[in-house]
Parts: sequence; C-alpha cells; structure tokens
Amino acid sequence: MPVEISAGAVVFMRENNEILFLLLRYPAINHRSGRDYWDYVKGHVEKGETQLDTVIREAAEETGLADLEFIGGFLERMEYFFVYKGERIFKIVNFYLVRTATKEIVLSDEHTDFAWLPFAEAYEALSLIMPNRY
Repeated sequence: MPVEISAGAVVFMRENNEILFLLLRYPAINHRSGRDYWDYVKGHVEKGETQLDTVIREAAEETGLADLEFIGGFLERMEYFFVYKGERIFKIVNFYLVRTATKEIVLSDEHTDFAWLPFAEAYEALSLIMPNRY
C-alpha cells in the first residue's frame, strides 16, 4: 500500500488582542478529495527536505508568507486512509504551529480563497468537510 507523508502548518497571528488562524480553500478540481474543503497550509515532503523545510516552502508557495516563527512543543500528527483511482493510500500529515505577523496573503493557483478566523470559526470550517478528522 502506498504511503504519503506531508507536513503542514497551523498558522496564526494576533490582531487587536485576538488570535486568528489561517485557513485555505482547496477546490475539488485541484485535489483528490472530490470536493472543496478548508484546511491548513500543507504539502508533500519532497526528497531531501526536512518536514520544517516543507512547511517553509509550502507556506511561501501557497500564501506568500515568509516570516514564519515555529512554536516549539507543538506537533499534531494525523493518519488516515483515502482511495484515489481505486488505490488505497495511507496518509501521514504532521502539523506544526507557526506564528506570522503578516496578514496579507498571496494565494497560489492551488487555492480559491483564504480566511483568517478565530478558533471557534476555524474549527467549524475544518469540521464541516471531514467531521471525524479534527
């Protein structure tokens, strides 16, 4: 069975004493899920990269963010199976907590929208598409 390893970032910022989390809208047409969904910055770990390298590269490619500050002590690992073209794939995604001071986002063509949301709204958006994932 194929195994895919990805790394991502739970990106947050402070604005007016409120913590906001960055979510990206992944369109069905660009992804194997078959439907639109909101998620964090993430991508496949490429050969020769560390997972932190992947997070830095993906954040720059997907959002234009370059001022990432990794918050130590946070690592959330997700494991799940999905089927693509009739093949079952085991997916591992490691998410790191990352702070930015930059609110301006420059989206890649992989995404159709972004949002800076307070925790409760971000949690709800993440839970809508895959209720058992978060």
